Amino acid sequence: MLSASDVPSLVDVLLERRIIVCVGSGGVGKTTTAASLALAAARRGKRTLVLTIDPAKRLANSLGLAELGHQVQEVDRTLVRRGAPSDRGELHAMMLDQKAAFDEVVQRHAKDPAAVQRILANPVYAQISSSLAGAQEYAAMAKLHDFDESGDWQTIIVDTPPTAHALDFLDAPRKLSEAIDSPAIEWFRKLQGHGGSGWSLVGKTGTFVLKRFAKFVGSQFIDDLGVFFTEFNDILGGFRKRAEETFALLRQPRVGFVLVASPEHMAVREALFFHERLITAAMPFVGFVINKIHPALPIRGDAATIATALGAQPSVAALGLSGTTRTMAAQALFAAHGELETLAEADRKAVARLREAGGASSLIVQIPLLRDDVHDVSRLVGLEKYLLASV
Repeated sequence: MLSASDVPSLVDVLLERRIIVCVGSGGVGKTTTAASLALAAARRGKRTLVLTIDPAKRLANSLGLAELGHQVQEVDRTLVRRGAPSDRGELHAMMLDQKAAFDEVVQRHAKDPAAVQRILANPVYAQISSSLAGAQEYAAMAKLHDFDESGDWQTIIVDTPPTAHALDFLDAPRKLSEAIDSPAIEWFRKLQGHGGSGWSLVGKTGTFVLKRFAKFVGSQFIDDLGVFFTEFNDILGGFRKRAEETFALLRQPRVGFVLVASPEHMAVREALFFHERLITAAMPFVGFVINKIHPALPIRGDAATIATALGAQPSVAALGLSGTTRTMAAQALFAAHGELETLAEADRKAVARLREAGGASSLIVQIPLLRDDVHDVSRLVGLEKYLLASV
């Protein structure tokens, strides 16, 4: 059985793993956790990139950036290195632009520049690259693969969308491969004929189907669709190959998945569900980060003891409160404390569920419920004392 000293801390994970993928449901502090992890890695000398797929602006604001876009931006080195263990680290950030990332894959695999321009100008491609289910997740996977392959980054932190989309993130390579090989697409490519010569080769059955289809979507759309499949056919193999490579990348030991949750029932349930998916897919699970924990602060005595203690405080005595008033105040404080203790006990049970699911070798990191919102670099640094210690 592993002892507490055998379980690595997040410091160990940041120093040993190249890619950390943060996943979790909405509102549990996932983006803040990703930003804090990225900052912690940079402050320990790593050239770090944090990649967000979530369109929320919280990450940019937390890092002192006006906004994030598809171009990588560096966070002010003075802010990153102030009081840091190392003076060599760098922190860079970007927010994925789905269509731009898709365009980059096309440019990489198309035969020639002219073909690239025809595909990018095709309205069918524009629709697929912008709104097709799973397209954003695939684009993110392709971008992550590119960053990893470049060797420019020692540490990459990925901030995914809320859990429902994070599941799409995990499944995107497989889904795209299945879509590429689907019988419907293959049938449509055959109808187009060889060499993009139009619809003259489709035969009577194909012509009948296309004419009926054109009544609903228009003949121009049919033509655009045919051109798209003709041009796109050459790069489908590249898309499939990249999907398979990225799925393999996510299963490597240099990758780690961190599940971010809060002790609330729904957040715990989603975290447990995603944990099961990771284990089933043989993905490298690191542990849980549980935000917004109510601390347990037991007190001795009852309301009468509190009333006596209040009376002994000079600041309270200066108010000239009667004994009855002090007793009422003490009773209210005692009741409020009881409610907090009840919440703390509920949180303790939620943490125990996650600990049981993760097993003895998994990290459990607890972040207390903080009074102030974390919205700048200095507060992200302040999270280190909680985030980088295992419990």
